[in-house]
Amino acid sequence: MPSDIFSYREPSPSSGARDGALSGMRVALQPNMSVRGWPAEAGSAALERFVALEDATVVERLKGAGAILAGSTRMAELGFGLAGDSTASAVSGGHADCALITDIMGESRVAASVAGLWALKPTYGIVSRLGLIGLVPSMECCGVAAKNPRDIASVMKVIAGRDENDFSMPDMAVPDFRLDGEKGDTVETVTVVRECLELLTAEEIDLFRSGLSRLERAGFTLRETGMDDFGLFRSVHQVVSSVEASSSAGKYDGVRYGHRASAVKNWNEMYLKSRAESFGLPLKAYLFQGAYFQFENFDAFEDACRIRARLVRTMDDLLARVDAVALPTRRRGHSAEKAGTVSEVYDAFLLTLAASVTGLPALQIPGVATDGRFDSGLQLVGRRLSEHRLLSAGLRLRR
Repeated sequence: MPSDIFSYREPSPSSGARDGALSGMRVALQPNMSVRGWPAEAGSAALERFVALEDATVVERLKGAGAILAGSTRMAELGFGLAGDSTASAVSGGHADCALITDIMGESRVAASVAGLWALKPTYGIVSRLGLIGLVPSMECCGVAAKNPRDIASVMKVIAGRDENDFSMPDMAVPDFRLDGEKGDTVETVTVVRECLELLTAEEIDLFRSGLSRLERAGFTLRETGMDDFGLFRSVHQVVSSVEASSSAGKYDGVRYGHRASAVKNWNEMYLKSRAESFGLPLKAYLFQGAYFQFENFDAFEDACRIRARLVRTMDDLLARVDAVALPTRRRGHSAEKAGTVSEVYDAFLLTLAASVTGLPALQIPGVATDGRFDSGLQLVGRRLSEHRLLSAGLRLRR
């Protein structure tokens, strides 16, 4: 039955294989991840009354490993931001052991930070997007939030890996997600980007430095590095992702499924009115921005794509010299849950955009950058396919 946490729950949830790797683990899902026979409205009127016809690949693999699907949570419209999202609360409130949260600009990490949880945004392309009702194809990932790194590793071991039916997945090896933490196979050297500190208030810097102190006490070596282009992550993400979102949302036309406006005179009016009624204001503004860059200022979109490629190279070069980049996860005074405009959404996710733009893995760590009243979270952004190293580093901080 619907609740403040869940938009849909089966009366008698069933699990798959009893001897599977995730046997008995309760997993909460967002309603943009298709579960056959479940509502899949993705938090949007554009998909009202839509029911999934088949399981997403990640759902199929969870079932095959014996996981119990705890239900569909509430989520922001089509995964844009965290307004109204309750997915992390399902875990912190004891309704699930872990949750899958779509990460477009940092949603899984920020939601986990607010709820005092761990979260991993994996390397782009190692988890299938087949069956995901997506919005930004080149950035969105299936993030995993849980109360400890081992549960995240267990889930990732099941859901990651090549899907022959998802042709967008690159042909790359997948980490084995072992958490042995042996010397040389975990994070040792962590860098701080000076230009990131320039974006923070004095209070935010103090919180961040308290987290860095925890890293030092756990035996990590800290460095400081400059990155002149760090401030471009926001602009690049906003331009590229809004164009992709505008294109992706074009299929919600009121013809084949989802919301269809009533009391209209012809098909053209039905289409226009259905589109107008299908989206909330923040997402609608985001889609308008994307349409502008797509049809009126395409040069800006091309420039953003070129700059994105440069940012990818910059991060790869930096991570060739160190094992991870440390960043705060969220900012004091900028609530992702209350953000009502596109600008406010980006203000709230300013510190998580780098991993999304570059497709790198990032681990959100709770409880180390806190003053007892506010936990800003601490992110470790690692090299491509270094998830097991980041999770092993997280275990060191738990000791």
